[in-house]
Amino acid sequence: MTVKAVCVFPKNDKNITGTIYFTQENEAAPVHVKAELTGLTPGQHGFHIHEFGDNTNGCMSAGGHFNPHGQTHGAPDAKVRHAGDLGNITANQKGDASLDTTDIQLKLIGPHSIIGRTVVVHEGVDDLGLGGHELSPTTGNAGGRLTCGVIGVTK
Repeated sequence: MTVKAVCVFPKNDKNITGTIYFTQENEAAPVHVKAELTGLTPGQHGFHIHEFGDNTNGCMSAGGHFNPHGQTHGAPDAKVRHAGDLGNITANQKGDASLDTTDIQLKLIGPHSIIGRTVVVHEGVDDLGLGGHELSPTTGNAGGRLTCGVIGVTK
C-alpha cells in the first residue's frame, strides 16, 4: 500500500518556488523525501514540517514544528527530535537546492501522518538544537519563514 504526497511552493514575492515529493511503501517503512527548490539565497536554510496545514496568515498560521511525541528540536538523524525536523536544505550560488533522503520518523500512514500539514523553509541555518540559543531546543534558531506549502495526497 504505497502512499504518495506532494508539497508545492507557489512562486511568492521572493521568487521562491519548488516541489517536494513524499513516498511511503507501508506503515513500517521510512518516508522517501525528494525536494527541488529555486530562488533561495545561497547557503543553508532550516527545513521543517509544521503542525497545521493552515496558511491563511501566510506561513505564520502553520503553527510550530510537528512534534507529536513532545521532544526537543534536533537533527534528522538524532534520536531526540521533533518528527517534523528535516534539518537544512542547501542552496547553491544560483539559489537552487535539492534534497533526496529517507526519514524514519515521518509518516504518511497512521495517526501521525504529515499529510495536511505545512512544510516551511526558513531564512537561516537550523542549528539542529545544538546552538545554545534560547530558541535552539524549539526551532533550531532558524529565523523567519521564507516560504511554505501544504502537503497533499497525490497519485
